[in-house]
Amino acid sequence: MSTPAWVSSPPIFRTPFLRAILPDYELRALPGPDVKAVVGWGLRSTSAVGRSWAAVFGKPYVALEDGFFRSVGLGEAGAASLSLIADDLGVYYDATRPSRLEELIAGAPEWLTEKDRDRARSLVDRIVAARLSKTNIGRPLDHGLLRSGRRILIVDQTAGDASIRFGGADEATFLIMLQTARREAAEAQLIVKRHPAAAAGLKRGCLPASALTGLTVVDDVLAADLLDAVDEVWTVTSGLGFEALLRRLPVRCFGQPFYAGWGLTRDEQPHHRRGHPRDLESLAAAVLFRYTRWVDPVPGEPCTAEQAVDRLAFLRDRAERLSGRWIGVGFTPPKRAAVRRLMNGPGTQLTFHDDPAAPMAADPGDGLLVWAGRETGAVAEVAARFSGPVVRMEDGFLRSRGLGSGFVGALSVAIDDEGVYYDPERPSRLESLIQAGEVPPELLARALRLRERIVASGLSKYNLSGLTPPPWPADRERILVPGQVEDDRSILLGCAPDLRTNAALVRAVRAEHPDAYLIYRDHPDVRSGVRVGALPAEAERLVDARADDLDISACIEATDAVATLTSLTGFEALLRGKRVIAYGRPFYAGWGLTQDRLPIPRRTRRAGLDELVAAALILYPLYVTPEGWPCEAEDLVDRLSEAPPPRPLPRPLRAALASMDRRRPPAY
Repeated sequence: MSTPAWVSSPPIFRTPFLRAILPDYELRALPGPDVKAVVGWGLRSTSAVGRSWAAVFGKPYVALEDGFFRSVGLGEAGAASLSLIADDLGVYYDATRPSRLEELIAGAPEWLTEKDRDRARSLVDRIVAARLSKTNIGRPLDHGLLRSGRRILIVDQTAGDASIRFGGADEATFLIMLQTARREAAEAQLIVKRHPAAAAGLKRGCLPASALTGLTVVDDVLAADLLDAVDEVWTVTSGLGFEALLRRLPVRCFGQPFYAGWGLTRDEQPHHRRGHPRDLESLAAAVLFRYTRWVDPVPGEPCTAEQAVDRLAFLRDRAERLSGRWIGVGFTPPKRAAVRRLMNGPGTQLTFHDDPAAPMAADPGDGLLVWAGRETGAVAEVAARFSGPVVRMEDGFLRSRGLGSGFVGALSVAIDDEGVYYDPERPSRLESLIQAGEVPPELLARALRLRERIVASGLSKYNLSGLTPPPWPADRERILVPGQVEDDRSILLGCAPDLRTNAALVRAVRAEHPDAYLIYRDHPDVRSGVRVGALPAEAERLVDARADDLDISACIEATDAVATLTSLTGFEALLRGKRVIAYGRPFYAGWGLTQDRLPIPRRTRRAGLDELVAAALILYPLYVTPEGWPCEAEDLVDRLSEAPPPRPLPRPLRAALASMDRRRPPAY
């Protein structure tokens, strides 16, 4: 049963996933006679009233603080935290009194099992290998700044940080630390790391600029890069000292952080309550999976430390992939909100322009983002002359529940820095991924599981609801022929000039399979009248059945083969183990998985199905949840499997809403 608790500082209610991460408390906005605890944010002034109320009425005060591996981005900039601590005894950075963390570390011999030790070692290795830090942002270290010989990292912190005062230190302690380094390690390179919030101009550091003369000062540099480059770390109370311990670096403490006093650090101040030697496994286990609470932002549910670490690594890698300033051209207003969500990242800035020539005035280093389906000659000319990176974007292969023409925003896109997947005349990033091969076994296993989940869930690109197919004759080969939008660029670029229409496809399939039972399914956009490609009467007579209102996944399952120009239905049929005849040159043809009617000489590799799945569904696209959280393919499969089909709105209203969509994606 959850404990009724008064949240004494109302802004706490804005903390993402608060109730999911504190399921043991029934959070209330006002105190009352049945309140059993008070929740506040650490020892901040905003929680003073709550702490006083708790003391007067003899209730426990539960101090909330960010966890030690927090987010991708600064909390000061609004990045949501994936970890939180809730301490009903003290707070980890207050060395003047016990805390639950101190109690856990001191009591490790009683609760720490060998299984816990193994888990702690594995988790530490995972964090170090993933190169994670508290906020996971920064630039790569410029190794030209480094000198040979001994290097000491000196960690600055933000002025007024509660961990400094409650850790037995003040701003003068930072000057003492620096003076000690100058005196005792005069031969070493002293590298001062400023706090990310100070580097971003959001807060002030403790070390004044006048004290840094002759030292190497770094600002927003990746913590992992710095820790790789130094021989030891000197700190007052910074959490970076804990990260250094996880990497087994020597750490010297001039204050009293939570990780000092256990025999793992060289301490300038005594710790009267601690003094019991503890090993790294005891410290890591206490901090990472006994004290810290973790949440996975994608489902919005509590998770294990290992799951959160994997999610942080994914979010960090994605943020680095999208980092920079991007200029978007070729994007209609209804697309822009969805693209903002898909490109969301702490280091990403995206602006859209209607004028295709606008990118030519871009600053050096800016990137050009092009919606490939609307790449006019003018846009192509700008892209060819653009000095920065050029990336083309198209809908992904697991897009949404609903059509883009119905103003349903995409939940996945393919971004390609080489070409675009449907243009076989030149390489694309997807083609390069498949051609390269060398897929690790764990990625192949993941692709297999993903493929099985997609098939079991009956998912497709648009996931439109449809009727169940009738019992088509089993004594003839049943071939599904999916119609396409005939001015689609995948047809214009990927098909022979004499075979670019749905009618021509039907005639070719009938000529090649005179005795087959042909089932034709119109493209939803063609059927709704918004795009071209209706099947003429003379071709209509060549098919045996229509499947326009039927569920596409069920249709594939109920047939023996799919014959297509370049439709994604062919890829979806491959996922389901069906024979696929490709009359054009789609991205999934040319690898030995399809029966191809056109050659694709550049594709020389024979790829396995799960290699294709790994490239096309895991490595190539970007995904977001409907709420805008960056996610992976499996997450979107889960959401699309659970979500009911959207109820269509009148077309004018859909267009108006899409053009007015200014919702900000969540910070992470």
